[in-house]
This record gives sequence, structure tokens and C-alpha cells, in this order.
Amino acid sequence: MSIFKKLFKKSSDSESSQNKDAGRSKYMPEEKLPLDERFIHNFTSQGGRFLYSLDESEVQANFEDVLVEHDFFETNVLCTDLNLRNRFNGFNLRFSDLHEDCSFFLTTCEYIISDNGAILFSSNQLKEKKPVDFPETMIVLATASQIVESIGEGLRGIKHRSGSNIPTNITTLKNFEEPKVQEKKDLMNYGVPNKRVYLILLEDL
Repeated sequence: MSIFKKLFKKSSDSESSQNKDAGRSKYMPEEKLPLDERFIHNFTSQGGRFLYSLDESEVQANFEDVLVEHDFFETNVLCTDLNLRNRFNGFNLRFSDLHEDCSFFLTTCEYIISDNGAILFSSNQLKEKKPVDFPETMIVLATASQIVESIGEGLRGIKHRSGSNIPTNITTLKNFEEPKVQEKKDLMNYGVPNKRVYLILLEDL
């Protein structure tokens, strides 16, 4: 069942689920949510902005909504992915390979991780740069088929797909809260970048 259907269930479905839970023993192990629902919960609870898309037209509409929210029209955009440049070439953006003077970073990812709401990247997206080197705002494009349960599963997927050409700079990002003055003074957060991340997820299952 698609994320859309699960997120917008009818009330009768909800009541049925509540009745089922009431009949479970308190000593039985807690049932896990499906991967997609767990990811959405963990991602958004950490400050991530989740934008669901049933098809390409909704991807384009969600992308435009982000541009409007931040007035990102006619601006420099860090994007090294030629497919993404072609995909969003109708928004009057100036795509650049340079990190300086860019309003946001437009990218894909390797996987999105259900159990902690993180996004897994590699040198395929980041080259050899660290997340701290990128613009404060990131717009990430992913598909529902990229959701995996754990980082370990994502790493195995990268290895299986890449064969002997395993990418370097494998990095997870899971800190999506707005940067705050007090956080900048907190030594516990030193070196951990806060990024404003929009994840546009296309349903492909």
C-alpha cells in the first residue's frame, strides 16, 4: 500500500486498528510500523520537511512550493547532477558546481533510513565535501523504493549495486532542526551541521 493511502486512512480503519490494539496482551512485543511510516515519523520529528509526491507533476509542484517559500527564484543552486538540472530546468535557476554563493543544494541520495530518519549520501552526491560545506538548505529527491530499515542495510545496498567501484565519503545526515544561537554555543553539537532539509519523495512502489 502506498504512503499516501496509509497516511490518509479512513476513520473506520483507525477505529479497527484501535480495537485490534485493545485486544493485544500488554506482554506481547509492540508491533513495528511499516518502514515508510517509521521513516516519516523519525525524519519529521528531527525537523525534516517531508513532501510526498504521487507522480512527477507533484514532484514539480512540491519543488516550486519550496522555491516560493524561500524566494529562491533566479538564484544560484549547487547541483552537480545533470539529470536533476534537466528535471528542474524550467524554474529559471542558475545551476553551479561551486559551493560558494549558492542558496541551496539540490541532490539525490543513496538511501533513506527508517529506524532513525537519516538520509544516506556518498561521493556520488557529495563528491569529497563534508555536509558542513554545503548551503544551509538542501532539497533532496528520493523514491519510496530507497527506504531501508537500517544504515547497515543501506551500506549493503551500496556495495551490491556498486560492485568493485564502491563510492567514498559515505555520510548520514539526521540533524534537521533550525540552527539556534544556543545550539551554536553547545559543545555537544560542535562539528554536527544543522541543515534545513526538504525531502521530496516520489512514490514508485
